[in-house]
Amino acid sequence: MNTILVGAQWGDEGKGKIIDVLTEEADIVVRSQGGNNAGHTVEIGKEKFILHLIPSGILRPGKKCVIANGVVVDPIALVKEIEGLEKRGIKLAGRLLISETAHLVLPYHRALDEARELRKGRDKIGTTKRGIGPAYGDKAARTGLRLIDLLQPKVFSAKLQARIAENNAILESLGGEQLSFPEVEKAYLEAARKLRPFIVNTVVWLHRQLETQKTLLFEGAQGTFLDIDFGTYPYVTSSNTTAGGSCTGSGIPPHRMDRVVGVMKAYTTRVGEGPLPTECPEVSDLLHGMGREFGATTGRARRCGWFDAVATRYARMVNGIDELAITNLDGLDSLKQILVCVAYDLRGKRLLYPPNDAEELLHCRPIYRKFQGWQMPTTDVRHFKKLPLAAQRYLTALAKLTGARLRIVSVGAQREQTFRT
Repeated sequence: MNTILVGAQWGDEGKGKIIDVLTEEADIVVRSQGGNNAGHTVEIGKEKFILHLIPSGILRPGKKCVIANGVVVDPIALVKEIEGLEKRGIKLAGRLLISETAHLVLPYHRALDEARELRKGRDKIGTTKRGIGPAYGDKAARTGLRLIDLLQPKVFSAKLQARIAENNAILESLGGEQLSFPEVEKAYLEAARKLRPFIVNTVVWLHRQLETQKTLLFEGAQGTFLDIDFGTYPYVTSSNTTAGGSCTGSGIPPHRMDRVVGVMKAYTTRVGEGPLPTECPEVSDLLHGMGREFGATTGRARRCGWFDAVATRYARMVNGIDELAITNLDGLDSLKQILVCVAYDLRGKRLLYPPNDAEELLHCRPIYRKFQGWQMPTTDVRHFKKLPLAAQRYLTALAKLTGARLRIVSVGAQREQTFRT
């Protein structure tokens, strides 16, 4: 069964951990969009791994991982990630494949990202400043450089020189620093030498694996409401984070996908700017006080709030979510009462789905349903029926309100703190 895993909220839902669990059932894990603005965390025993570009399936011995064509790749960051894993005993040779048509993130992308964000002032989006948006912008404008260019030094150098000259002019107008072509060329060609053994035509390779009945697991980055088309625009990322992005970002057709699993927290979080209807300072204080909800990529404190079933209902529809994985249940263990948003009130009108206009969403007021808390720890639970009855009822209600079947529950950061229902 080929599976797409997507985030059903605003990202940071715990996809890295759930991918690690689902990899048991798969032969190959495919990353199909995003860049090193993602941060997927997996804890195994006393070891903690934070991955940005490489699929977290690489932590399972014998599994193969693909960085597909829909990803934008910062070669310097990727080399650093590869070397970091190898130093910790994770073997990547023969297990990691990178698409030759994946676009490159270059230093001028990062510089433009930062300069544009600074100019927006109070209207900033909250980008990670990793250059992801400008890299996807060049891809759409047909001026991007790809890994296949990087493998041809003369071709790459000629294209790079022209692109740096053009972008230096733009950076000058924005008050940014100028980039040195020789320095960038040297660093990227050095990275190319290290990455060359991993780079292949991943579309052909993946289809050959399908012909031999290999099982694929598609790993998404970010979440549904950061999707460039379906998210809270303009407070979104620059790629399709929803299920359809797994097809266009990998070259695998829709009819070869068998199942979509949506990952969501038992509450709601968001990093950066943009509307978050159920945001609640008390929930943020509770979770931050526990040392939770700080971004794996940026270290920024996440904005937190009650579970938003209006949002997850829409995410289920857009992605075609069949099954749910609910994470971070233990974050609510101490609460006597828990709220769940079941609808929005927009100037007296009851909404069951979020409006597409971010300004309208800012004016939506959550309509809550109250649930009894369980006020006991769940971190040692390993079976659904062993959860406190109130926790079982809460999880069952979230699944019913979202409209998909509950399949996986996570009660902690460790790999073993996850179980199927």
